[in-house]
Amino acid sequence: MKILSTKDNLQVLHEDNHIIVVNKRVGDIVQGDKTGDKPLSDVVKEYIKEKYNKPGEVFLGVVHRLDRPTSGIVVFARTSKALSRLNETFKNRETQKTYWAIVKKQPPKEKDTLIHFLTRNPKNNTSKAHLKEVKDSKKASLSYSVFQKLNNYYALEIDLHTGRHHQIRCQLAAIGCPIKGDLKYGFDRSNPDGGIHLHARKLNLQHPVTKEILTFTAPTPNDVIWNTIS
Repeated sequence: MKILSTKDNLQVLHEDNHIIVVNKRVGDIVQGDKTGDKPLSDVVKEYIKEKYNKPGEVFLGVVHRLDRPTSGIVVFARTSKALSRLNETFKNRETQKTYWAIVKKQPPKEKDTLIHFLTRNPKNNTSKAHLKEVKDSKKASLSYSVFQKLNNYYALEIDLHTGRHHQIRCQLAAIGCPIKGDLKYGFDRSNPDGGIHLHARKLNLQHPVTKEILTFTAPTPNDVIWNTIS
């Protein structure tokens, strides 16, 4: 059963006067879209308003997003100054993001760097990986390593070098290892909660105001497979 985030069950990893860092649940949508579903940004505003008894409108800036079926770390800005600085930080790739993914098929190598050229299809909201540069493609690069072999699956740790649309999902599918539950990229069965086993596990980030280097780690969702990872 899918449980979405509310102001009462929000998984806050860090908060101060300038930023709030949340562990997003599967199914949470970070920012409002055409579905009209309540976005995580609104939930976080409600949480701040209630916790700090704030009158009027609460400022909250969306800095980056995660796909709806994924879980893990999302950073929001609580001031306009923090937002502009975080936007620069993410745009210039000055963060270090580590993801965990569960795949059924053993990857060709225990560890590898994948480089593809991705093209995006806005009609069905997917990306396609090409080995060589093609028209309108963007270079995508990531490194992965198998860090645990489970009964029927493999747990991968992934470091992103670029930030492309559906990059991890698309690149893993391109080597024959679609993420568990990811029907869009070739996995044969959906997950009961409609999500996929991709989790934004860790983020290194320079604080936009104090300049301190912060490291956030998000616990994995509570399910049978994630719970077998040690």
